[in-house]
Amino acid sequence: MKLAQLILLKSDFELLKTHLKLSTTLSEFNKKKLSIELKTARVLKPEDMPDDVVSENSKVQIEDIQSGQVYIFDLVAPKHADMKQNKLSLLSPIGVALLGYRPGVEVDWEMPVGLRTFRIVSVQRFMMQHG
Repeated sequence: MKLAQLILLKSDFELLKTHLKLSTTLSEFNKKKLSIELKTARVLKPEDMPDDVVSENSKVQIEDIQSGQVYIFDLVAPKHADMKQNKLSLLSPIGVALLGYRPGVEVDWEMPVGLRTFRIVSVQRFMMQHG
C-alpha cells in the first residue's frame, strides 16, 4: 500500500517530531511509521492549508475497516482534550495516526487492542472558542 503524503502545519510537524523523540507510549511499529511519514511530509503555512486535512481543531469522521464502526470526534490541542465532549488530543494514538491526512485515506496504526485500519470519511476545520 502506497503511503499518502502527510500535509502538516509547521506547529503540528514540530509537535509530532517532539512526540516521536520523547514518547514512551508509541509502539516500535508506530515510531517507524511516523518517522518515515515525517521525512516526506509537506509543511504548509496556515493560509495554504487545505480545509480537508486533519489538523488541530478538525472534526473528523473515521470508519474502523475491520468492524465497520464509525467514530466522530474533534482533534484538539492536548490541553483542550475532553473525552466526555468527544475532544481528543492530537497526541492520542488516533490523533497521531490521522494528523496530516485527507478523506479517503486508509491509515494503519497499532492501537492498544492491536493493529487497526481506519478510513478517513470526512474532515471539517473549526475555530476554537476561547472562553
